[in-house]
Amino acid sequence: MMELKATTILSVRHNGRVALGGDGQVTLGNSIMKADATKIRTLLGGKVLTGFAGGSADAFALLERFEAKLKDFPGNVPRAATELAKDWRTDRALRRLDAMMVVADAGSTLLVTGIGDVIQPTDGVVGIGSGGAYAVAAARALVVHAELSAGEIVREALKIAGGIDIYTNENIQVEELECQT
Repeated sequence: MMELKATTILSVRHNGRVALGGDGQVTLGNSIMKADATKIRTLLGGKVLTGFAGGSADAFALLERFEAKLKDFPGNVPRAATELAKDWRTDRALRRLDAMMVVADAGSTLLVTGIGDVIQPTDGVVGIGSGGAYAVAAARALVVHAELSAGEIVREALKIAGGIDIYTNENIQVEELECQT
């Protein structure tokens, strides 16, 4: 069975803004199947940003469930993410989903995993997917050593990851929100 590999998702909180971005590559085996996939979504009228990595169908199923949890707990992203993670861990069908999500709003950035983790990064930088570690390293360096906005840091870090990771391209989409002060 050929393995579907895809993506690098990165979120950065910096100078009063939160940005979430992702590349557009979807790879099946050793072939690029799609170069312009959209892996970043806005929810709740643009108040919540989400990015996903993993199997496409699984990621969309996860996204739909997260959106439903947001409706159950409007304005409370950490609670919605925690409830999703609980369901994901305990529901037999959900447990088989091969995907991860990064979720951001004005107050929080969270990594949600299929093993029940909901993690808020200490430094406001989190990445997932095959190039996630490369993008995080680049973003952390850019936060400290460059005079860039959160969105510019995400874009540049994803370009760096795309130059290293064969499952990441430079067809980048970035969304931004203003943070709470």
